[in-house]
Amino acid sequence: MPHALNRRGLLGAASLAAIAAPAAAQTPAPTSLAGKTVLITGASSGFGRLSALHLADLGATVIASMRNLDGGKRPDAVSLLAEAKGKPGKVHLVEIDVTKPDQVVAGVAAAERIAGGGLDAVLSNAGIGGAGPIELQDEIALETQFQTNLLGSLRVARAALPAMRAKKAGLIMPVSSQLGRIVMPNIGAYCSSKWGLEAAFEALAYELAPFGVEVTIIQPGGYPTRIWESGGRAAEAMFARNEPARMAAYATSVAQTRAMMTGPRNTDPKDVARAVAELMAMPLGQRPLRRPVHPNTAVTVAVNKALAGIQAQVLGQGPYAPWHAAVVG
Repeated sequence: MPHALNRRGLLGAASLAAIAAPAAAQTPAPTSLAGKTVLITGASSGFGRLSALHLADLGATVIASMRNLDGGKRPDAVSLLAEAKGKPGKVHLVEIDVTKPDQVVAGVAAAERIAGGGLDAVLSNAGIGGAGPIELQDEIALETQFQTNLLGSLRVARAALPAMRAKKAGLIMPVSSQLGRIVMPNIGAYCSSKWGLEAAFEALAYELAPFGVEVTIIQPGGYPTRIWESGGRAAEAMFARNEPARMAAYATSVAQTRAMMTGPRNTDPKDVARAVAELMAMPLGQRPLRRPVHPNTAVTVAVNKALAGIQAQVLGQGPYAPWHAAVVG
């Protein structure tokens, strides 16, 4: 029998003064996540690694996944376990390359065995950066970004959802971006992959409303993580594959891309880990559909609010109205 619909806080209710406040200050920090289980993809660095360690600090059982685990000998895996040693929560490792469907299924199943059943939460953090004008985005560049950022997150959710639906509880947290709601030149392919993620997981949130499983899309701004370094390498490889005439035509855009990928960033990426912990600690029915994270979230919240109003007009009447009400308030 479907679970009763759950109500959430209305999107966009914050004042403009609150919109600009640091994301970490918006809700009280939890003191314990003991007894909670969470699978994190892309835990080798950045938001994934920081979240694994922070959640373990709070007592959660963390199943950290990464590619090319090499039987646990990958240096990132070894250092993660070493840093997690002695924390209140336990960190486990599983191998998941989100671009490989069979490995996703096997990795999620392994995580569920560690958790002793359906996971309490999934943080779909695995992602890849990409940049450069759209015309220079060849098949390799497009396939890499969409397979990882969009299809990979959907694969992980699809693998984890049956057990969550069976226990009528769970939280799916895909990591999007500010660039999943706005568009910038010279990074349009990456924006497209994140816009796709935003659309897919908002639809999933409505579809899961009868089952007691929630979705919160996390929207970080620019933080100093490895995504810029790896994205810069991917862009350079893409530039090298392009014909000289195309490169010459876009010389200004290529220079802008290189400056963007190497620019200074001094924000604290642990803001995302703190937001993840806050979301996990929230009671069922109170989690927002989207959670912008950055010292200044004004643009993201404004876009979210505007589009939420349009969605309300589209879905607020008719057969989907109860699902919409359950997700947004």
